[in-house]
Amino acid sequence: MAKLPAYIGPAAFGLKMGVIVPGSDLLAMIVQIVKTCHEDSLLDDGDVLCVTESVVARSQNNYVTIAEIAQEVRAHLHIGPSAKVGVVFPIASRNRFVMVLEAIAAAVPEGEVVVQLSWPRDEVGNQIIGEDFACSLGKVISDPITQDELAGHNFKHPITQVDYIQLYRQVIEGRGAKANILLSNDPEYILTHSPDGVIVADIHKREKTLRCLANKVKVITLADLCSSPKRIAWSEWGLLGSNMSSGDKLKLAPRDSSAFAQDVQREVAGVTGKEIEVIIYGDGAYKDPTTQIYELADPKPVFGATPGFTNLLREGFKYKYLVDYYHQQGQSVSEIEDKLKNKLAENRNQSETEGTTPRRLEDVIASLADLVSGSADAGTPAVLVKGFFD
Repeated sequence: MAKLPAYIGPAAFGLKMGVIVPGSDLLAMIVQIVKTCHEDSLLDDGDVLCVTESVVARSQNNYVTIAEIAQEVRAHLHIGPSAKVGVVFPIASRNRFVMVLEAIAAAVPEGEVVVQLSWPRDEVGNQIIGEDFACSLGKVISDPITQDELAGHNFKHPITQVDYIQLYRQVIEGRGAKANILLSNDPEYILTHSPDGVIVADIHKREKTLRCLANKVKVITLADLCSSPKRIAWSEWGLLGSNMSSGDKLKLAPRDSSAFAQDVQREVAGVTGKEIEVIIYGDGAYKDPTTQIYELADPKPVFGATPGFTNLLREGFKYKYLVDYYHQQGQSVSEIEDKLKNKLAENRNQSETEGTTPRRLEDVIASLADLVSGSADAGTPAVLVKGFFD
């Protein structure tokens, strides 16, 4: 493939690679595919190579079992098998949370798990109950909805058709523990059920939730579980960003992602002579306008990146505003094009940048890469992004 012509702007290309399993030399595999891009004149200085976190974690063999997580829950909360554990604000997800919940229940097989969900939606937009149901109970957003009030009703997710309230109850009871599922948007409501310890399970607002419960009960977040480097499998993100795997295993987010990104950058430079940036990406920060589901179930879109992204924002001129402005002044097309080029070297003013909210460049590129690779996995665990650092 020839070098992309100058009239091509920012672009992203999914790179097909072979099967990656625990123990695979992922660094060598990535360098090989990037070398192929270089040989096909598709690699330039300033390109960004995006590698999905999934294959990094898999190559690291970063898996934990339900039993190992259960042991961590007991150790962190200092509880025994008959304890009552509260779980606050988990998301509604088979892939992301079912195995975590099963492990929590396995920690207290003779006890109770009280799960407090937010309503009407979870943190990432999954519908927990219909708003019509809450209205039928006379509930406003600050009110709790008890297990008794939920009894006898089905609440199927509009997309997956899964009743997560029922599913979570079955998961807990399947491990022998008593299940109590309730709804409230007040994190302190869990305290009315007198838990022996609480696990804060929300993702993006976990620190705020933690502060609400600190000094009132023994409390940890999902980030505290399986996060110690003393473990064989661990991640600095703990259980955040984890995914269901086969059998009784759960795949953690990759560990030391920024170090791996820098290894890739160094090896690519040595083989191709090109200076590229590298990110290890997870979920993109995309909200589906139809379902209202916010796809970011990972703690952030980027688990690690090369230093070139440090404090780097994507910002620019409001192109359409400037075109209209210069055209109204009577400028010709060629004059407008010249002025736009010159603007790149000038200081920005408020009117010229209005509507171009600065965003972290790594998050923008990670979201693009995630859309290219897709949740269903297009067999392209690496994505080459061009045109952002030109």
